[in-house]
Amino acid sequence: MQLDGRVAFVTGAGSGIGQASARLLAREGARVALVGRESGELEETLGQIKADGGEGMPIEADVTDRAALERAFAEVDRAWGRLDVVVANAGINGVWAPIEQLDPKEWDTTIAVNLSGTFLTLKYAAPLLKRQGGSAIVMASVNGTRIFSNTGATAYAVSKAGQVALTKMVALEWASSKVRVNVICPGAIESKIHDKTVRRNVESVAVPVEFPEGEMPLTDGEMGNPEQVARLVLFLASDASDLITGTEIWIDGAESLLRG
Repeated sequence: MQLDGRVAFVTGAGSGIGQASARLLAREGARVALVGRESGELEETLGQIKADGGEGMPIEADVTDRAALERAFAEVDRAWGRLDVVVANAGINGVWAPIEQLDPKEWDTTIAVNLSGTFLTLKYAAPLLKRQGGSAIVMASVNGTRIFSNTGATAYAVSKAGQVALTKMVALEWASSKVRVNVICPGAIESKIHDKTVRRNVESVAVPVEFPEGEMPLTDGEMGNPEQVARLVLFLASDASDLITGTEIWIDGAESLLRG
């Protein structure tokens, strides 16, 4: 298998893209640290990994909590003695609203989870990844990178644009340590994150546009699924991508090219 003997650390591993990525990395031989805020969800992911014949370890931690992340990486080091792959996937859609109606606390929450959480994940992963080299994969979005027409998603889009810049900065910084850093920008993917999005009066500032045949040309308008993104995670985690770093990859069925 592609990742035999390697150790992966996946944030937001309790559902969606994080869960699918953790399962696929485990099926390919990695031991996977499952990191998230909901212990029940992590146990569910662990159960799926064990049913597939893989090995995982649930770690309850919030990516905005510096001390909790430090403990999480220390636990991985104690248990497995190495780290080869980090998937900084944890994120929220947060509140989408016209900017004058967006409370500063709502802005702060989105930036804290999506951007600061990614920074903290990479920061505390660095000493372990640099021991033998490896791969860090950041989960951003088409929003803030190619799409700017999701009116009201200002905090979310800014956090995702920031993740791309962070990836490029760290990729160059870590290149001499043989650590690759890349960023995935998914389009519409079936996930619980959509159910947790708060939209407030966005229609009042939205520019009306219709896509009668759907917004994702490659799929006739159907959303993608987490497993499709997980396959890209596996590619970036594996030696098959050994000359790729500092690169954003869109996986959206041409959605972002259509919507722009």
